[in-house]
Amino acid sequence: MTGTPLGSSPGATGTPASPLRVGLVGYGLAGSVFHAPLIATTEGLALDTVVTSNPERQQQARTEHPGVRVAATPDELFDRAADLDLVVIASPNKTHVPLATTALKAGLPVVVDKPVAGTAAEARELAALAEERGLLLSVFQNRRWDNDFLTLRKLIADGELGDVWRFESRFERWRPQPKGGWRESGDPAEIGGLLYDLGSHVVDQALVLFGPAVQVYAESDVRRAGAAADDDTFLAITHANGVRSHLYVSATTAQLGPRFRVLGSRAGYVKYGLDPQEAALREGHRPGADGAGWGVEEESLWGRVGSGESPVTGGGRAVPTLPGDYPAYYAAVAAALTGAGPNPVTALEAAAALDVLEAARRSARDGVAVTL
Repeated sequence: MTGTPLGSSPGATGTPASPLRVGLVGYGLAGSVFHAPLIATTEGLALDTVVTSNPERQQQARTEHPGVRVAATPDELFDRAADLDLVVIASPNKTHVPLATTALKAGLPVVVDKPVAGTAAEARELAALAEERGLLLSVFQNRRWDNDFLTLRKLIADGELGDVWRFESRFERWRPQPKGGWRESGDPAEIGGLLYDLGSHVVDQALVLFGPAVQVYAESDVRRAGAAADDDTFLAITHANGVRSHLYVSATTAQLGPRFRVLGSRAGYVKYGLDPQEAALREGHRPGADGAGWGVEEESLWGRVGSGESPVTGGGRAVPTLPGDYPAYYAAVAAALTGAGPNPVTALEAAAALDVLEAARRSARDGVAVTL
């Protein structure tokens, strides 16, 4: 290892005068809506290059980020490895491991969109390679910075719910017609389906809140005509501390349930609605441009905390939802690259979530609970 901080490339300084130069591989939904805007608005980072072979997306990148370089292939990017300080991989899931491996071997720190890999073993191999090279390897689990999740963490930390007994988390949508594409492909090599897509989020959140899983049970179905990958999946996790997490991910939900229902020895917390940040990013809004309003939710969507109230009105008291804060992820990455803070989401944490996802797949296939 060199004398540079863990995660740094040799030229990384991260000062306002010389921000860290970022190469972004992929400019589909993940790259254009999430990563590029967050990178471009993070102090200490600069979006240097976007990799996409699609001419329309190349023009989109130039329009949305004037002055950005555009490359047609990852090889073009890696040929300029010495000019970069970080590579972000937001390409299709099946490319995550090979591209991250190439980047690390080229001496570049890496951020990989979730899921970092198709298996926990691959994630741990990547983590070992990053450790061997003394480079940052971080996984983009942005929903740790959702407004409802931040609020729930605070409620638990403040003892508002007492001892949590059951955690229900739903990431549900109503999309009766498949969109097609690799995310809905039945080819296992594509690592598609909701279990590995939205499931990566809800499992990660459950593990962050309540620690390691010791048993997993799952039900996974392909409901829609023309769909080839799971589009309606349920997971039940028993955590080592006794908490039970019930997690739902679905594209077939005609009536949406609460995003969170959390039941504890003192009170419960019920919260409807999704964090507003994804919708804002899709509409072209950017962190900083909205001032103090970024990630703020309207009062009518605040969750409620209480116990024993009417099943009709819900009862309890409204709890202000903390602002969502996706920008915090890349701010933490910038700090980690300059030795000023820890990796916000490690590959080993992502591997633990993949242990659960793999167990869920086996459980759904065999109709049994899987012990970890």
